[in-house]
Amino acid sequence: MALILFDLDGTLIDSEPGITASLGYAFAKVGAELPPREVLRSWIGPPFWQTFPSVLGDDHARIEAAIDHYRARFEDIGWSEHAVYPGIAELIPALADAGSALAIVTTKPQPQAQKIIDNLPFGHVFARVYGPDIKGRHCAKAEMIAQALVDFDARAEQAAMIGDRHFDMEGARANDVRALGVGWGFGSEEELLGAGAEAIAMDASELHELLRTHRKSIPSRQALHRWGRG
Repeated sequence: MALILFDLDGTLIDSEPGITASLGYAFAKVGAELPPREVLRSWIGPPFWQTFPSVLGDDHARIEAAIDHYRARFEDIGWSEHAVYPGIAELIPALADAGSALAIVTTKPQPQAQKIIDNLPFGHVFARVYGPDIKGRHCAKAEMIAQALVDFDARAEQAAMIGDRHFDMEGARANDVRALGVGWGFGSEEELLGAGAEAIAMDASELHELLRTHRKSIPSRQALHRWGRG
């Protein structure tokens, strides 16, 4: 049985509206100017304790306060301010119907991610949601992927990790799991390929086709053109 691991933000859902609105609320609360949109988009994926210092400096108390304010708004309403990417609502049940085991591996706090998954119409097909605790501990993608392989008793060659950021590809490569990028999220082609993506799908149907194919080595540019890249 295949094990297919999905990132959440930028892969299954466009969560930018809820995240950026919650960031705006948090930064206003601590009296800081909100960075431009392109910076905020780059913050979707990595833990905030890694990104907030670029604006808030080394003031740990202020960073923690901003994270707490963000969390308060996100848990109230921000979690629901998202849209499922086209084709995903059809793809996920199709993969489950074909006999694949599905799980989420995200750097979003596990309780927040679980709430989102539980409220998606296809969320019930995901057997597990892996994510850090609410304080952001244990958030390395590689470690969570390794745990999923153990929990599902799956060999690396039976598994794939799908995501839109370099963390997803690096975590997959660290576990010798297929690393498949998606071209509709918050990362770039250069970011994904540089992190070892085997291929990049431009829509859900291309992703489905990639998952049907046998495992390949990191693709050449010619191979990427096959999937609409370049």
